[in-house]
Amino acid sequence: MANTEQGCYTLINIPSDSEPPTEMKLKEDLEKGETKTKIEALKKVVLMILNGEKMPGLLMTVIRFVMPVQDHTIKKLLLIFWEVVPKYSGDGKLLQEFILVCDAYRKDLQHPNEFIRGSTLRFLCKLKEPELLEPLMPAIRACLDHRHSYVRRNAVLAIYTIYRNFDFLIPDAPELIANFLEGEQDASCKRNAFMMLIHVDQERALTYLVSCIDQVTSFGDILQLVIVELIYKVCHANPSERSRFIRCIYNLLNSSSPAVRYEAAGTLVTLSSAPTAIKAAASCYIELIVKESDNNVKLIVLDRLIALKEVPSHEKVLQELVMDILRVLSAPDLEVRRKTLELSLDLITSRNVEEMVLVLKKEVVKTNNTVEQEDTGKYRQLLVRTLHQCCVRFPDVAQTVIPVLMEFLNDANELAALDVLVFVREAMQRFEDLRPLVVNKMLEVFSSIKSIKVFRGALWLLGEYCISKDDIQSVMTEIRQSLGEIPIVDDEIRKAAGETKEDESQVAQTGTVQKLVTELGTYATQSAFSTVSATKGAEERPPLRKWLMEGDFFIGAALANTLTKLALRYTQVVTEPRRQNSFVAECMLIMSTIIHLGKSGLSTLPINDDALDRIALCLKVLSERSPKMYEIFNQLCRESLSGMLAAKAEDERLTQKASESKTVKIQADDPISFIQLAAKNEFGTTENMFELTMSQALGTVPGKKETDPLLSSKLNKVTQLTGFSDPVYAEAYVHVNQYDIVLDVLIVNQTSDTLQNLTLELATLGDLKLVEKPQPVTMGAHDFCNIKANVKVASTENGIIFGNIVYDVSGAASDRNCVVLNDIHIDIMDYIVPASCTDTEFRQMWAEFEWENKVSVNTNISDLKEYLEHLISSTNMKCLTPEKALDGECGFMAANMYAKSIFGESALANISVEKPAQPDAPVTGHIRIRAKSQGMALSLGDKINLSQKKQLKPQGM
Repeated sequence: MANTEQGCYTLINIPSDSEPPTEMKLKEDLEKGETKTKIEALKKVVLMILNGEKMPGLLMTVIRFVMPVQDHTIKKLLLIFWEVVPKYSGDGKLLQEFILVCDAYRKDLQHPNEFIRGSTLRFLCKLKEPELLEPLMPAIRACLDHRHSYVRRNAVLAIYTIYRNFDFLIPDAPELIANFLEGEQDASCKRNAFMMLIHVDQERALTYLVSCIDQVTSFGDILQLVIVELIYKVCHANPSERSRFIRCIYNLLNSSSPAVRYEAAGTLVTLSSAPTAIKAAASCYIELIVKESDNNVKLIVLDRLIALKEVPSHEKVLQELVMDILRVLSAPDLEVRRKTLELSLDLITSRNVEEMVLVLKKEVVKTNNTVEQEDTGKYRQLLVRTLHQCCVRFPDVAQTVIPVLMEFLNDANELAALDVLVFVREAMQRFEDLRPLVVNKMLEVFSSIKSIKVFRGALWLLGEYCISKDDIQSVMTEIRQSLGEIPIVDDEIRKAAGETKEDESQVAQTGTVQKLVTELGTYATQSAFSTVSATKGAEERPPLRKWLMEGDFFIGAALANTLTKLALRYTQVVTEPRRQNSFVAECMLIMSTIIHLGKSGLSTLPINDDALDRIALCLKVLSERSPKMYEIFNQLCRESLSGMLAAKAEDERLTQKASESKTVKIQADDPISFIQLAAKNEFGTTENMFELTMSQALGTVPGKKETDPLLSSKLNKVTQLTGFSDPVYAEAYVHVNQYDIVLDVLIVNQTSDTLQNLTLELATLGDLKLVEKPQPVTMGAHDFCNIKANVKVASTENGIIFGNIVYDVSGAASDRNCVVLNDIHIDIMDYIVPASCTDTEFRQMWAEFEWENKVSVNTNISDLKEYLEHLISSTNMKCLTPEKALDGECGFMAANMYAKSIFGESALANISVEKPAQPDAPVTGHIRIRAKSQGMALSLGDKINLSQKKQLKPQGM
């Protein structure tokens, strides 16, 4: 069937701008033209019939002058022509001319060329007229004995289709095909015959399978797939048959075909829940992931493993295979690695955590030793986060993990280094016994840190957790080395003037020194050596000084905080006043020289007011050294960190609890309701049957007013396509299945006429693609039918499906009738799921995404928190702003939201709203949406605009 339709598109290629020829011209070309002319004329005839033209006068011309031509192209075009040409007269009877066509079919079925025989047999699968098929049955049977396998396998398909539609034409078809299967040797023919027996006579199929069950592993993969399908159906219909065929499924797990192994593993899981069966199926999945090169295959099989893990009894079996699952990390695709790490993290236990940590440590080291690629940094970041989670759950392994991870604080990839820093910060707070080890390791790598954000975080950690005198002095030594000679301004002017110790004599001898006055009134010296010396000095600047010279004084404020903590703690550790004063004075000198640099004009940017106020505050704190300041800097800061980590842990716990609440849990003592055992009323029917059926129709829970979301969601996906008074009524159930959409269209003939060639014509708008054109059908008076259409989805954006229904009325001489359908709007929410990301990742994506859509708030909700919750429920996005930050009464609110599509696209949203001074007035503000693609940003904005206002319930409800 698919080949015939595909042939229609490949053979018929007429330019759209060419004028349609007249019927007389086509008749002349078909009668007197050469073979090439007849081919072109026949193409035009088929195309015009497909477009609704009626050409009854050409039927006899084609029979007389085109059918006798023995050209393969004409033979293929004729098959398409016979498929689309009207076969019935105005009174609904089969045209008499088709008796001649039947004779042509019979001759083609006896043709010596196997291609013509096979293609004719495939065409017969699409014929729906038993009057045409009945004279051809002997010829179709004879094709089962043809020497060529192409003819035999198409003969089996033809017999299967004819028996399924008109069993009276060949009542002995199951027996005929069973005998054919016994003597057949070709794999494709055996597969088609076995598939037919599965659907029409399972007993015969089982008999054949039992007779050759020991030889199944030697069959071809196409036959093995059908055997797996049969075992699945039989064992589900009759569970007692499982022991009979489960050994066959075990054997097929070792098939040479990946598709067979995949299907056999899936069937084995459904047939048996024994640990050995689950382990065998999971091992088969893992081997498929490791050996298959296609990333799509890896992701699909990984999803099956994740689904296995969701079953509590299977999870314990998978825990024994964690090390095998980690073999998947050898795949180069980042998404495959991410899913593998998430699955392994869910399966980790105290028994396998050490082995898993060893593997992850090797992977981390491997990423450092390999050539830096596009996803290497992101993969290293995933590894760091996974190790972080391992250490949080199992603190015993933290001692071996932290030294390895801290080597990456000097990593060129800032995101991975920041993740290590976050991990180290949490480890130092949670595990007090690890603090000396972490501090020593931090001091070792401190001088080699390349990122200013990581350097700033490391400064904070050292200032917070260095408590001994030696550690404090070591930190001060590292800071001085990273800062260089102080005062900074004097040192920079001296270097700019070339007055280094090595060059003083040389500058003095040249006599080319020039005195300059800067904007601030300070003196500067410039000589012939100034440019070279300045360049040399810039290259040799220590990291901290380099950042300060570039105008980043936020690091200066962070350094001032760290020095204040260290100085206050040093005064508590060391009792000698002289050493106390010396240390505090050095700290104050460093802060003063940073302020001096910021105001001197030597830096690229002057110091900002915030940094200046912070450093001045730290100077005042050190000058006074009050006990209250010691409590604030050395106690309350750590308490704030503890509170932040506790809030983070609580958020993770709530997220995990929410995911667990989605699973249906049935207690051991829950009652089981059997309708057959329910109480009967006086009429002998179940008392609650009416309530039960009504609840299923309305989507409500029996005996309650709540709505069952599953049932109500199905009802909500039914779209009415035509009006009730139209001659043809149509409605569609829209089923969204990840990457495709299935439209199940119900069509009802509301007239008393027979509708011929009724065709559902669909078109799409947006990133949607119609996979297959629905086939025309014939409907009797007041008849109905279901037509399915598949639409592929390529990206996340709103799409529209539109079209019409065209048909011919039996006995009417008018033109073709047409009913225009209502549009079907595909909701973007079907492809968006809530997701989480860190603040750093959110800011990075916010800066990278180029498409922004700003939506003004227009709602009837007056409460800020209520509006945010309504927006979250309407857009499937997750609020990243912590719950505690949103608590309390305030006149304004800002929050970040994040979601990902099933295609991997990210969507960011920032909400900035405020509450007017008037009571009960709706909130105002705006929502900024950013996405990588324009379609997603616009579609999400449209969804927010449509769902901003909350539906108010009528009074009395």
